[in-house]
Amino acid sequence: MRLLVKIGGTLLDAEEPRLRLARELAAAGRDHQLVVVHGGGKQMTRFLAERGVESRFIDGLRVTTPDTIDAVLKVFAGSVNKQLVASMIAAGANAVGLSGIDACLVEAEPLRPELGQVGRPVRSNAGLLDCLTGAGYLPVIACVAGDRRGRIYNVNADQMAVAVASGFHAERLVFLTDVEGVLDSGKRLLPVLSLDESEDLIQRGIATGGMQAKLTAAGEALRNGIRQVVIAPGGAENVLARLLASEVLGTRLVREV
Repeated sequence: MRLLVKIGGTLLDAEEPRLRLARELAAAGRDHQLVVVHGGGKQMTRFLAERGVESRFIDGLRVTTPDTIDAVLKVFAGSVNKQLVASMIAAGANAVGLSGIDACLVEAEPLRPELGQVGRPVRSNAGLLDCLTGAGYLPVIACVAGDRRGRIYNVNADQMAVAVASGFHAERLVFLTDVEGVLDSGKRLLPVLSLDESEDLIQRGIATGGMQAKLTAAGEALRNGIRQVVIAPGGAENVLARLLASEVLGTRLVREV
C-alpha cells in the first residue's frame, strides 16, 4: 500500500517523541511504500526569535520575506529534516531527506503578494518518489517547494502533504497532530466526518486555525481521489500500527457518510 504520513513540527520538537515516531515510521515502512512530509513551524518561530526577528502571520500563514526564506531552508530542510532522518536511520529505515525543490518534486506559485515567498503547490512530480520507494528507501520531505525558474517557496505543510500524496497516488493520507482529532462544538471527538460536515464545522467557526487548514487539505485530498484520510493524535503510542490495523483512532474523513 502507498501511504503518506504528515507530521506536525510540534511532534518533532523534543527528542523522545521524535525517536518514538521514527521507530513507528520505520516499522510501517517495512510493509508499505511510505512517504513522510513534515512541518516545523514551532522550530522556525524559535529560530527567528533567537535572532531578533518577529514572526508575522496572515490568516495563519507565515509572511516569508527574502531574508526569511534563508531561515526556512535552514530550519525546515536543514535541522528539522535531518534530525528526523537521522532518528529514522537509527530505527532501521533507509530514510532519505528531501524538499519539494529536489527534482521539482513539488512545484509552486506565489499564493498572495502580501505573504511574500509563500507558495501554493500546483503540481507534484512523483517520479523520484517512485524510484526511491521502489528501491526500498523512505523519503522524508520538508515543506519547501520551488519552480522551474529557480524560485523557492515556503509551503503550508498540510497543503504540501496533499500535493505529494496526490502525485504519489497514495491510498491513505494520515495527518499526525498534537490533538486527539476533530472536535465538535461540545469538544467531543468526531470519529467519522463527511466532506459536508467538515465544511459546516469551518463555516460555523468551530474548526479554526490549524484544524481548519487540516480539514481544508483533507477535503482536497478526498476530491483528488485519495481513498482514506485520517487526522490522528501523534502522541498516542503505536499510532501508525493501530491505524493500519483499522483501529478507530482520531477522525476519519470520508466523502460521504
